[in-house]
Amino acid sequence: MHVPDGFLDVSTSVATGAVAVAGVSLALRGARRELDDRAAPMAGLTAAFVFATQMLNFPVGAGTSGHLLGGALAAVLVGPWTAVLCLSVVLLVQSLLFADGGITALGTNITLMGLVGVVVGWLVFRGLQRLLPKRVGLVPAIAAVAAFVSVPVTALAFVGLYAVGGQAPVPLDTLAVAMLGWHSVIGVGEAAITGLVVGSVVSVRPDLVHGARRVLAARTLEVRTAPESAPARVDGAA
Repeated sequence: MHVPDGFLDVSTSVATGAVAVAGVSLALRGARRELDDRAAPMAGLTAAFVFATQMLNFPVGAGTSGHLLGGALAAVLVGPWTAVLCLSVVLLVQSLLFADGGITALGTNITLMGLVGVVVGWLVFRGLQRLLPKRVGLVPAIAAVAAFVSVPVTALAFVGLYAVGGQAPVPLDTLAVAMLGWHSVIGVGEAAITGLVVGSVVSVRPDLVHGARRVLAARTLEVRTAPESAPARVDGAA
């Protein structure tokens, strides 16, 4: 999914760069409502995990690569605004230090993986969460479905950008089939990993999972009172 330099024309790269700047600026403001003493360490761990999984790349075609995205996972764990920041930092480090994704294409990569992937994953997660019963045990499964959906949608967004400003000598239909085909398979793996990671955290500390907080807050505290004891009988003397 990392887009290299020169894959899209200048105007498209500039446009996606502007979208990325706007998205990160909004995320900086929104993350203030999500980050606290508990969420800040989780954000660092999430960014590190996404960074590690994204380093496992395999070629898809014409200089592009496929790998796990992590947008839905980050959104469920630390919230959508913080997830955008986590993915942006990961993509910036990968571009500057590991040449994974072009520097001029950094805005494109942030737009695709840091914005589209996160937003789609979070919207699917919240939509399913509203439709399904409010149970903490369902959070990992819902997160897995959201992760699966986010991957091919992000790939489709990339194909759309290529249709607008693609510069590589690759037919659009060939690229679309390759991207959607591979990333549908990747989506299955991402769903499994997302479900396992979220499930592991939920089983130990559900309060640390941003996507589980509304479910926890909606719980009704049932106070069970002990049945009243029967009054003691006092036998009087005849």
